[in-house]
Amino acid sequence: MPERMGKYWAMIATLGLVWGGTFPLIKVALEGITPFWLAAGRIGFAAVLLCAIWGLRGGGLFKAQTSWTPLLIIGFASTALPFMLINWGQQHVSAGFTGLSMAAIPLFVLPLAHFFVPGERMILRRVVGFVIGFVGVTLLIGGKAFESSNSELELLGRIACLSAAGCYAVSSILTRRLPPVDPVGLAAILLVIGSVIILPTAWAIEGPPVMPDTHTLAIIAFLGLIPTAAANFLRVIVVREAGPTFMTLTNYQVPVWAVVIGAVFLGEALPASMLLAMALILSGLCISQWGALRRLFSRA
Repeated sequence: MPERMGKYWAMIATLGLVWGGTFPLIKVALEGITPFWLAAGRIGFAAVLLCAIWGLRGGGLFKAQTSWTPLLIIGFASTALPFMLINWGQQHVSAGFTGLSMAAIPLFVLPLAHFFVPGERMILRRVVGFVIGFVGVTLLIGGKAFESSNSELELLGRIACLSAAGCYAVSSILTRRLPPVDPVGLAAILLVIGSVIILPTAWAIEGPPVMPDTHTLAIIAFLGLIPTAAANFLRVIVVREAGPTFMTLTNYQVPVWAVVIGAVFLGEALPASMLLAMALILSGLCISQWGALRRLFSRA
């Protein structure tokens, strides 16, 4: 049990680092490709890669006959829809608000898991931990989260970003409730579903794709390989085996890693308020998962 929990903690730490370091690459890639086609390229590349690996493993999915309806919903809600909502919403809201919206995912998951996932009860300690972590994220992002973009569609943009967070929460709950399934096959099929949806949508909204330069293509390939294909595979494992509530700990780590990476590699400032925010976030994580941490270290 301690070894297994250690594996899950390593996975969410990896996911936090990977997703936290993705934003600078996306910003660079958007200089050479439109937002929806960037999302389509990431998802499509990741789908092809994971399907190839899945095929080499035999192509099995469920270990018993089941309905494909939940898979269609999860694929739509975990890839295509939130990508589109975030990309559209970011045109009308501040970057800080988008970051805060993603940090709100645990607040969506907590009540949903309480009612729909056995063993994920909304106990006081867990609520307190998540609230402290969310306060830390709010402090980390600062007043930029609440700055007005002066866009006429700002309200709709904020609703879009919060809706994307809700999509991730719902897809995590549904993923946890699936019957026994091959994690590689599940990650692959969800990306295929996302590709089928987002490719024609990108074409309809942004027109036919224009071949980007080699530098942009390399970034898209990296984004498809690491933050999309590999990260979605890890996400499926964590949600399926450790639960959606445990998975939400990643959402508090993403802004922390983004700040640390910016300070180390870009020379960005690291003021005392950021250090306090990161202390609150880590404290919230420890409080919410104190039972798992205690088991991990007492038996290690």
